[in-house]
Amino acid sequence: MPENFTRLLRQDFADLDTAVSSWKKLAEALGKTRTGSGKRVTGPLHRAGWAGLSARHGFEAIEATETKLGTAQLDAQLITTVLDTLNNKMQAAQRKLRNAVADAEQAGHRVRSDGWVEPKPAADPEHHNDGDYEALQRQANAGLAGFRSRIEEALTEATTASYVAAELLHEIDPFDLDKRYGGASATEDAARVAEFAGIDAKDIPDGKDPKQTAKWWAALDEERQNFYLAAFPDRLGALDGLPALSRDQANRAVLDMRLNDYALREGDLGYHDRYHYRSLSALKDRLDTSDGGPAHKKLYLLGFSTEKDGRAIVAVGNPDTARHTAVQVPGTANELENFDGQIDRVEKLQRSAGDRTMGNGTDVSAIAWLGYNAPEINASVTSKDRATDGAEALRGFTHGLRAAHEGERTHLTVLAHSYGSTTAGAADAGGKGLDVDAMVVLGSPGLAVERADQLHVNPEHLWVGAAPDDLVSNLASDLTLGADPKEPGFGAQRMHVDTKKHSGYWDDDSKSLENQGRIIAGKEPKDEGAG
Repeated sequence: MPENFTRLLRQDFADLDTAVSSWKKLAEALGKTRTGSGKRVTGPLHRAGWAGLSARHGFEAIEATETKLGTAQLDAQLITTVLDTLNNKMQAAQRKLRNAVADAEQAGHRVRSDGWVEPKPAADPEHHNDGDYEALQRQANAGLAGFRSRIEEALTEATTASYVAAELLHEIDPFDLDKRYGGASATEDAARVAEFAGIDAKDIPDGKDPKQTAKWWAALDEERQNFYLAAFPDRLGALDGLPALSRDQANRAVLDMRLNDYALREGDLGYHDRYHYRSLSALKDRLDTSDGGPAHKKLYLLGFSTEKDGRAIVAVGNPDTARHTAVQVPGTANELENFDGQIDRVEKLQRSAGDRTMGNGTDVSAIAWLGYNAPEINASVTSKDRATDGAEALRGFTHGLRAAHEGERTHLTVLAHSYGSTTAGAADAGGKGLDVDAMVVLGSPGLAVERADQLHVNPEHLWVGAAPDDLVSNLASDLTLGADPKEPGFGAQRMHVDTKKHSGYWDDDSKSLENQGRIIAGKEPKDEGAG
């Protein structure tokens, strides 16, 4: 106790300040190194078409290194938070101690070098036999117990903080990267550090109000944001209203941890885990391929899940800065395993819109949104249930885009294909709608409503495209998914298409693709025969 009292009273925290700064810089450097590996190594190798056995082993080795860099980054961030919290707690305890000592001395007490507060005499000790002496003595030392308690409390707080911080630093151990290669105990470390730092996971918004989520995030300082991203990436990656960069960072961290977990258990994986392992590996390869390319072609992982058939949300270009944003909602039989095809489609949409914008595509973001459980080719396609179930998620996503967007309001278009149009219709009909400037539905079996004016989108900006031989669109009146949107009585606008069948709307050099791009860019689609 005497040593602790003297040490805390005189402690200079400059070294601890330096340690916090150094670990923070290390965390940043590790993050940049990891990102740089994708931009300068993994991405270029994927784009160059490196293939074969050597490529497979090479990519595995590179990805293992990048994952270890990610683990080290997380550890460094956790250590930064531990040291920063320790610094704050120790300095607060020192202030409390110094204030207690100053108050005790001002009251006339002597504080010994071991921290003990001595009582003071009330009067001349020679008169200690006077009848009033004891009363005067008690009065003079009325605050003695309080001063001693305050000093004890300050020392206890400092000792406890030091002990807990030491235990946490021992557990994190940044130099043993393989111990958490699967990422399981990283979450446990983060939870313990969060408790020490007074960060409650319950403070993370529930995601129901994207505007409130955006305000919560903006109110956090950079250090706190970094900690949340490191400690709770699974929670943050799914939050509508957060910046695309932050969601991408969080989701990629979770993706790496999920893949590492599968890799560690590869020999014991069941059918569904093997399916998701294969699907997520393909998704990661696609993300890696985009790294290092042009900024407006970069892919942002805005969400993913292995629930049921799997879900994924990927943006081409940053929607937070885009002047024109498109959200593509796929339909029947779409799942995580074939999501690569959806990315192909939104890349085409971005190119088509980019040919008609001032920024030549640099101001366009196109998003593949498989954020719901799309129906299989069975009886589920004749029911609105899947659309109704996914409607709230789609509304939350588009409102989240609005909340996270920087600067002038983006021109937002939702494009939906097949049963995806039923989901988009249900989403726009309910709540406050999708808050979109335009909607395009292609090969639609119904929008879950009977008339266009039952949607929030302006009917003049609701465009319906249907190929003459599109069987799904032609069956619309026979299904139970709403009135046929291509019929004049529905009240929507017809968009000219020149492609065939149900999946030709994205054919290269087609009017169908061109008109989608024109609408995304805020222009009118061309009529049949227009040049």
